Amino acid sequence: MNGLEQAQQRMADAGVAQRAIDVFSDFYAQLVDGATGMVAEADVDPLVDIAHAGEIELDADARREAASATAIIKLNGGLGTSMGLDRAKTLLPAHGELTFLDVIVGQVRAVRESTGAPLPLLFMNSFRTRDDTIMALAPYGDLTVGGLPADFLQNREPKLRADDLAPVDWPADPSLEWCPPGHGDLYTALDVSGILDSLLERGFRYATVSNADNLGAAPDPAMMAWFVASGAPYAAEVCRRTPADVKGGHLVVRKSDGRLVLRETAQVPADDAPLADDPARHPYFHTNNLWFDLGVVRATLDARDGILGLPLIRNHKTVDPTDPSSPRVIQIESAMGAAVEVFDGATAIEVNRSRFLPVKTTNDLLLLQSDVYDIGDDFRLRAAADPVPLVDLDRRFYTSITDFTARLPEPPSLVDARSLTVRGDWTFGPGVTVHGDVVLDDTGAAETVAPSSRLAGG
Repeated sequence: MNGLEQAQQRMADAGVAQRAIDVFSDFYAQLVDGATGMVAEADVDPLVDIAHAGEIELDADARREAASATAIIKLNGGLGTSMGLDRAKTLLPAHGELTFLDVIVGQVRAVRESTGAPLPLLFMNSFRTRDDTIMALAPYGDLTVGGLPADFLQNREPKLRADDLAPVDWPADPSLEWCPPGHGDLYTALDVSGILDSLLERGFRYATVSNADNLGAAPDPAMMAWFVASGAPYAAEVCRRTPADVKGGHLVVRKSDGRLVLRETAQVPADDAPLADDPARHPYFHTNNLWFDLGVVRATLDARDGILGLPLIRNHKTVDPTDPSSPRVIQIESAMGAAVEVFDGATAIEVNRSRFLPVKTTNDLLLLQSDVYDIGDDFRLRAAADPVPLVDLDRRFYTSITDFTARLPEPPSLVDARSLTVRGDWTFGPGVTVHGDVVLDDTGAAETVAPSSRLAGG
């Protein structure tokens, strides 16, 4: 058997749904054909002059009606490996004793109470995050509604050897032979799990989707009413870019057909990077907060035999992420936001930065855990500082959660800080406050910030 046939057989033996295998096979064909997914600057125009969510003026009845037809989906497949985790990142404390999952559930409950809407909450878990997540959600007996489950499972696929595109074998840990197919798998996973049809059968017409580590993307009845009133099949939330927002995707307008297209950083040709990174030319970045009409997704999947045709993303890794000497592999992935080009009439809306608070590093986590953010009775995060201070922790000593919590057992007060830069091995005592711009230099030895210290800079 060739590489594709081996991969198909391995997926079938593991119980992966046939439609998911078909989607993988389509991506595999793109891989063999040398598809790069590159989007050249000469082929696109910038996205400009779009509406702002702050301009939404829809009454309480419209908001309640929209909420009653909307489902909340959170992407929860990530392990937080960049922070040294081997479980779902959302199990971490986000603020005080509240985990990310606690905050998400609190946000949904608050909107249910204020609108009377059922507002089903569904987590898309991976095979690595499901068990721990379901266990953590177990105390919330009122979480599920209408006979819907609390989650559905992201599909999985074989990692492919970079040399011959055959499924990799790794007897030392066979679980590492598999990977999730990126969050573009959302649409296939909704389909093959039966969740898409279950939602439609229960009268839910719309879904809003966001990353579970982005607690800024709270359920918002005003946004729900806007999406319903727009009549769009699909919408993306975007934020104004700053010079710091060069990573991640942004929306562009394809010249050939006028469609919105998501262009990820990896899809930008090297020569085009200066223009692509220029916020004056491309003023918005993609937040990965999405909205779509469930009925349109159902009809589109049926018309395309389950294959939306999202652009391929080649992710080059080693089979064991912790062992750079292990065999090189390619993980076939796709981005859920790339579906913006699939649907006629897809649109975008500008939102405030408060709806984009992802936690990708321990820098982000420290800000979230500190007094820079408050959490109200509605479990929404509100910044107590404007602008939010910049945090830059030494990657040698703070990258992993183990190292981070050992050196920062209690977050310092940052509400009066403009920035905190830590170079070297510093451990913070309790009650530390930071004011202005503070830099802790590397002395070459382990150092301690004494309890109740006041750190002040210019």
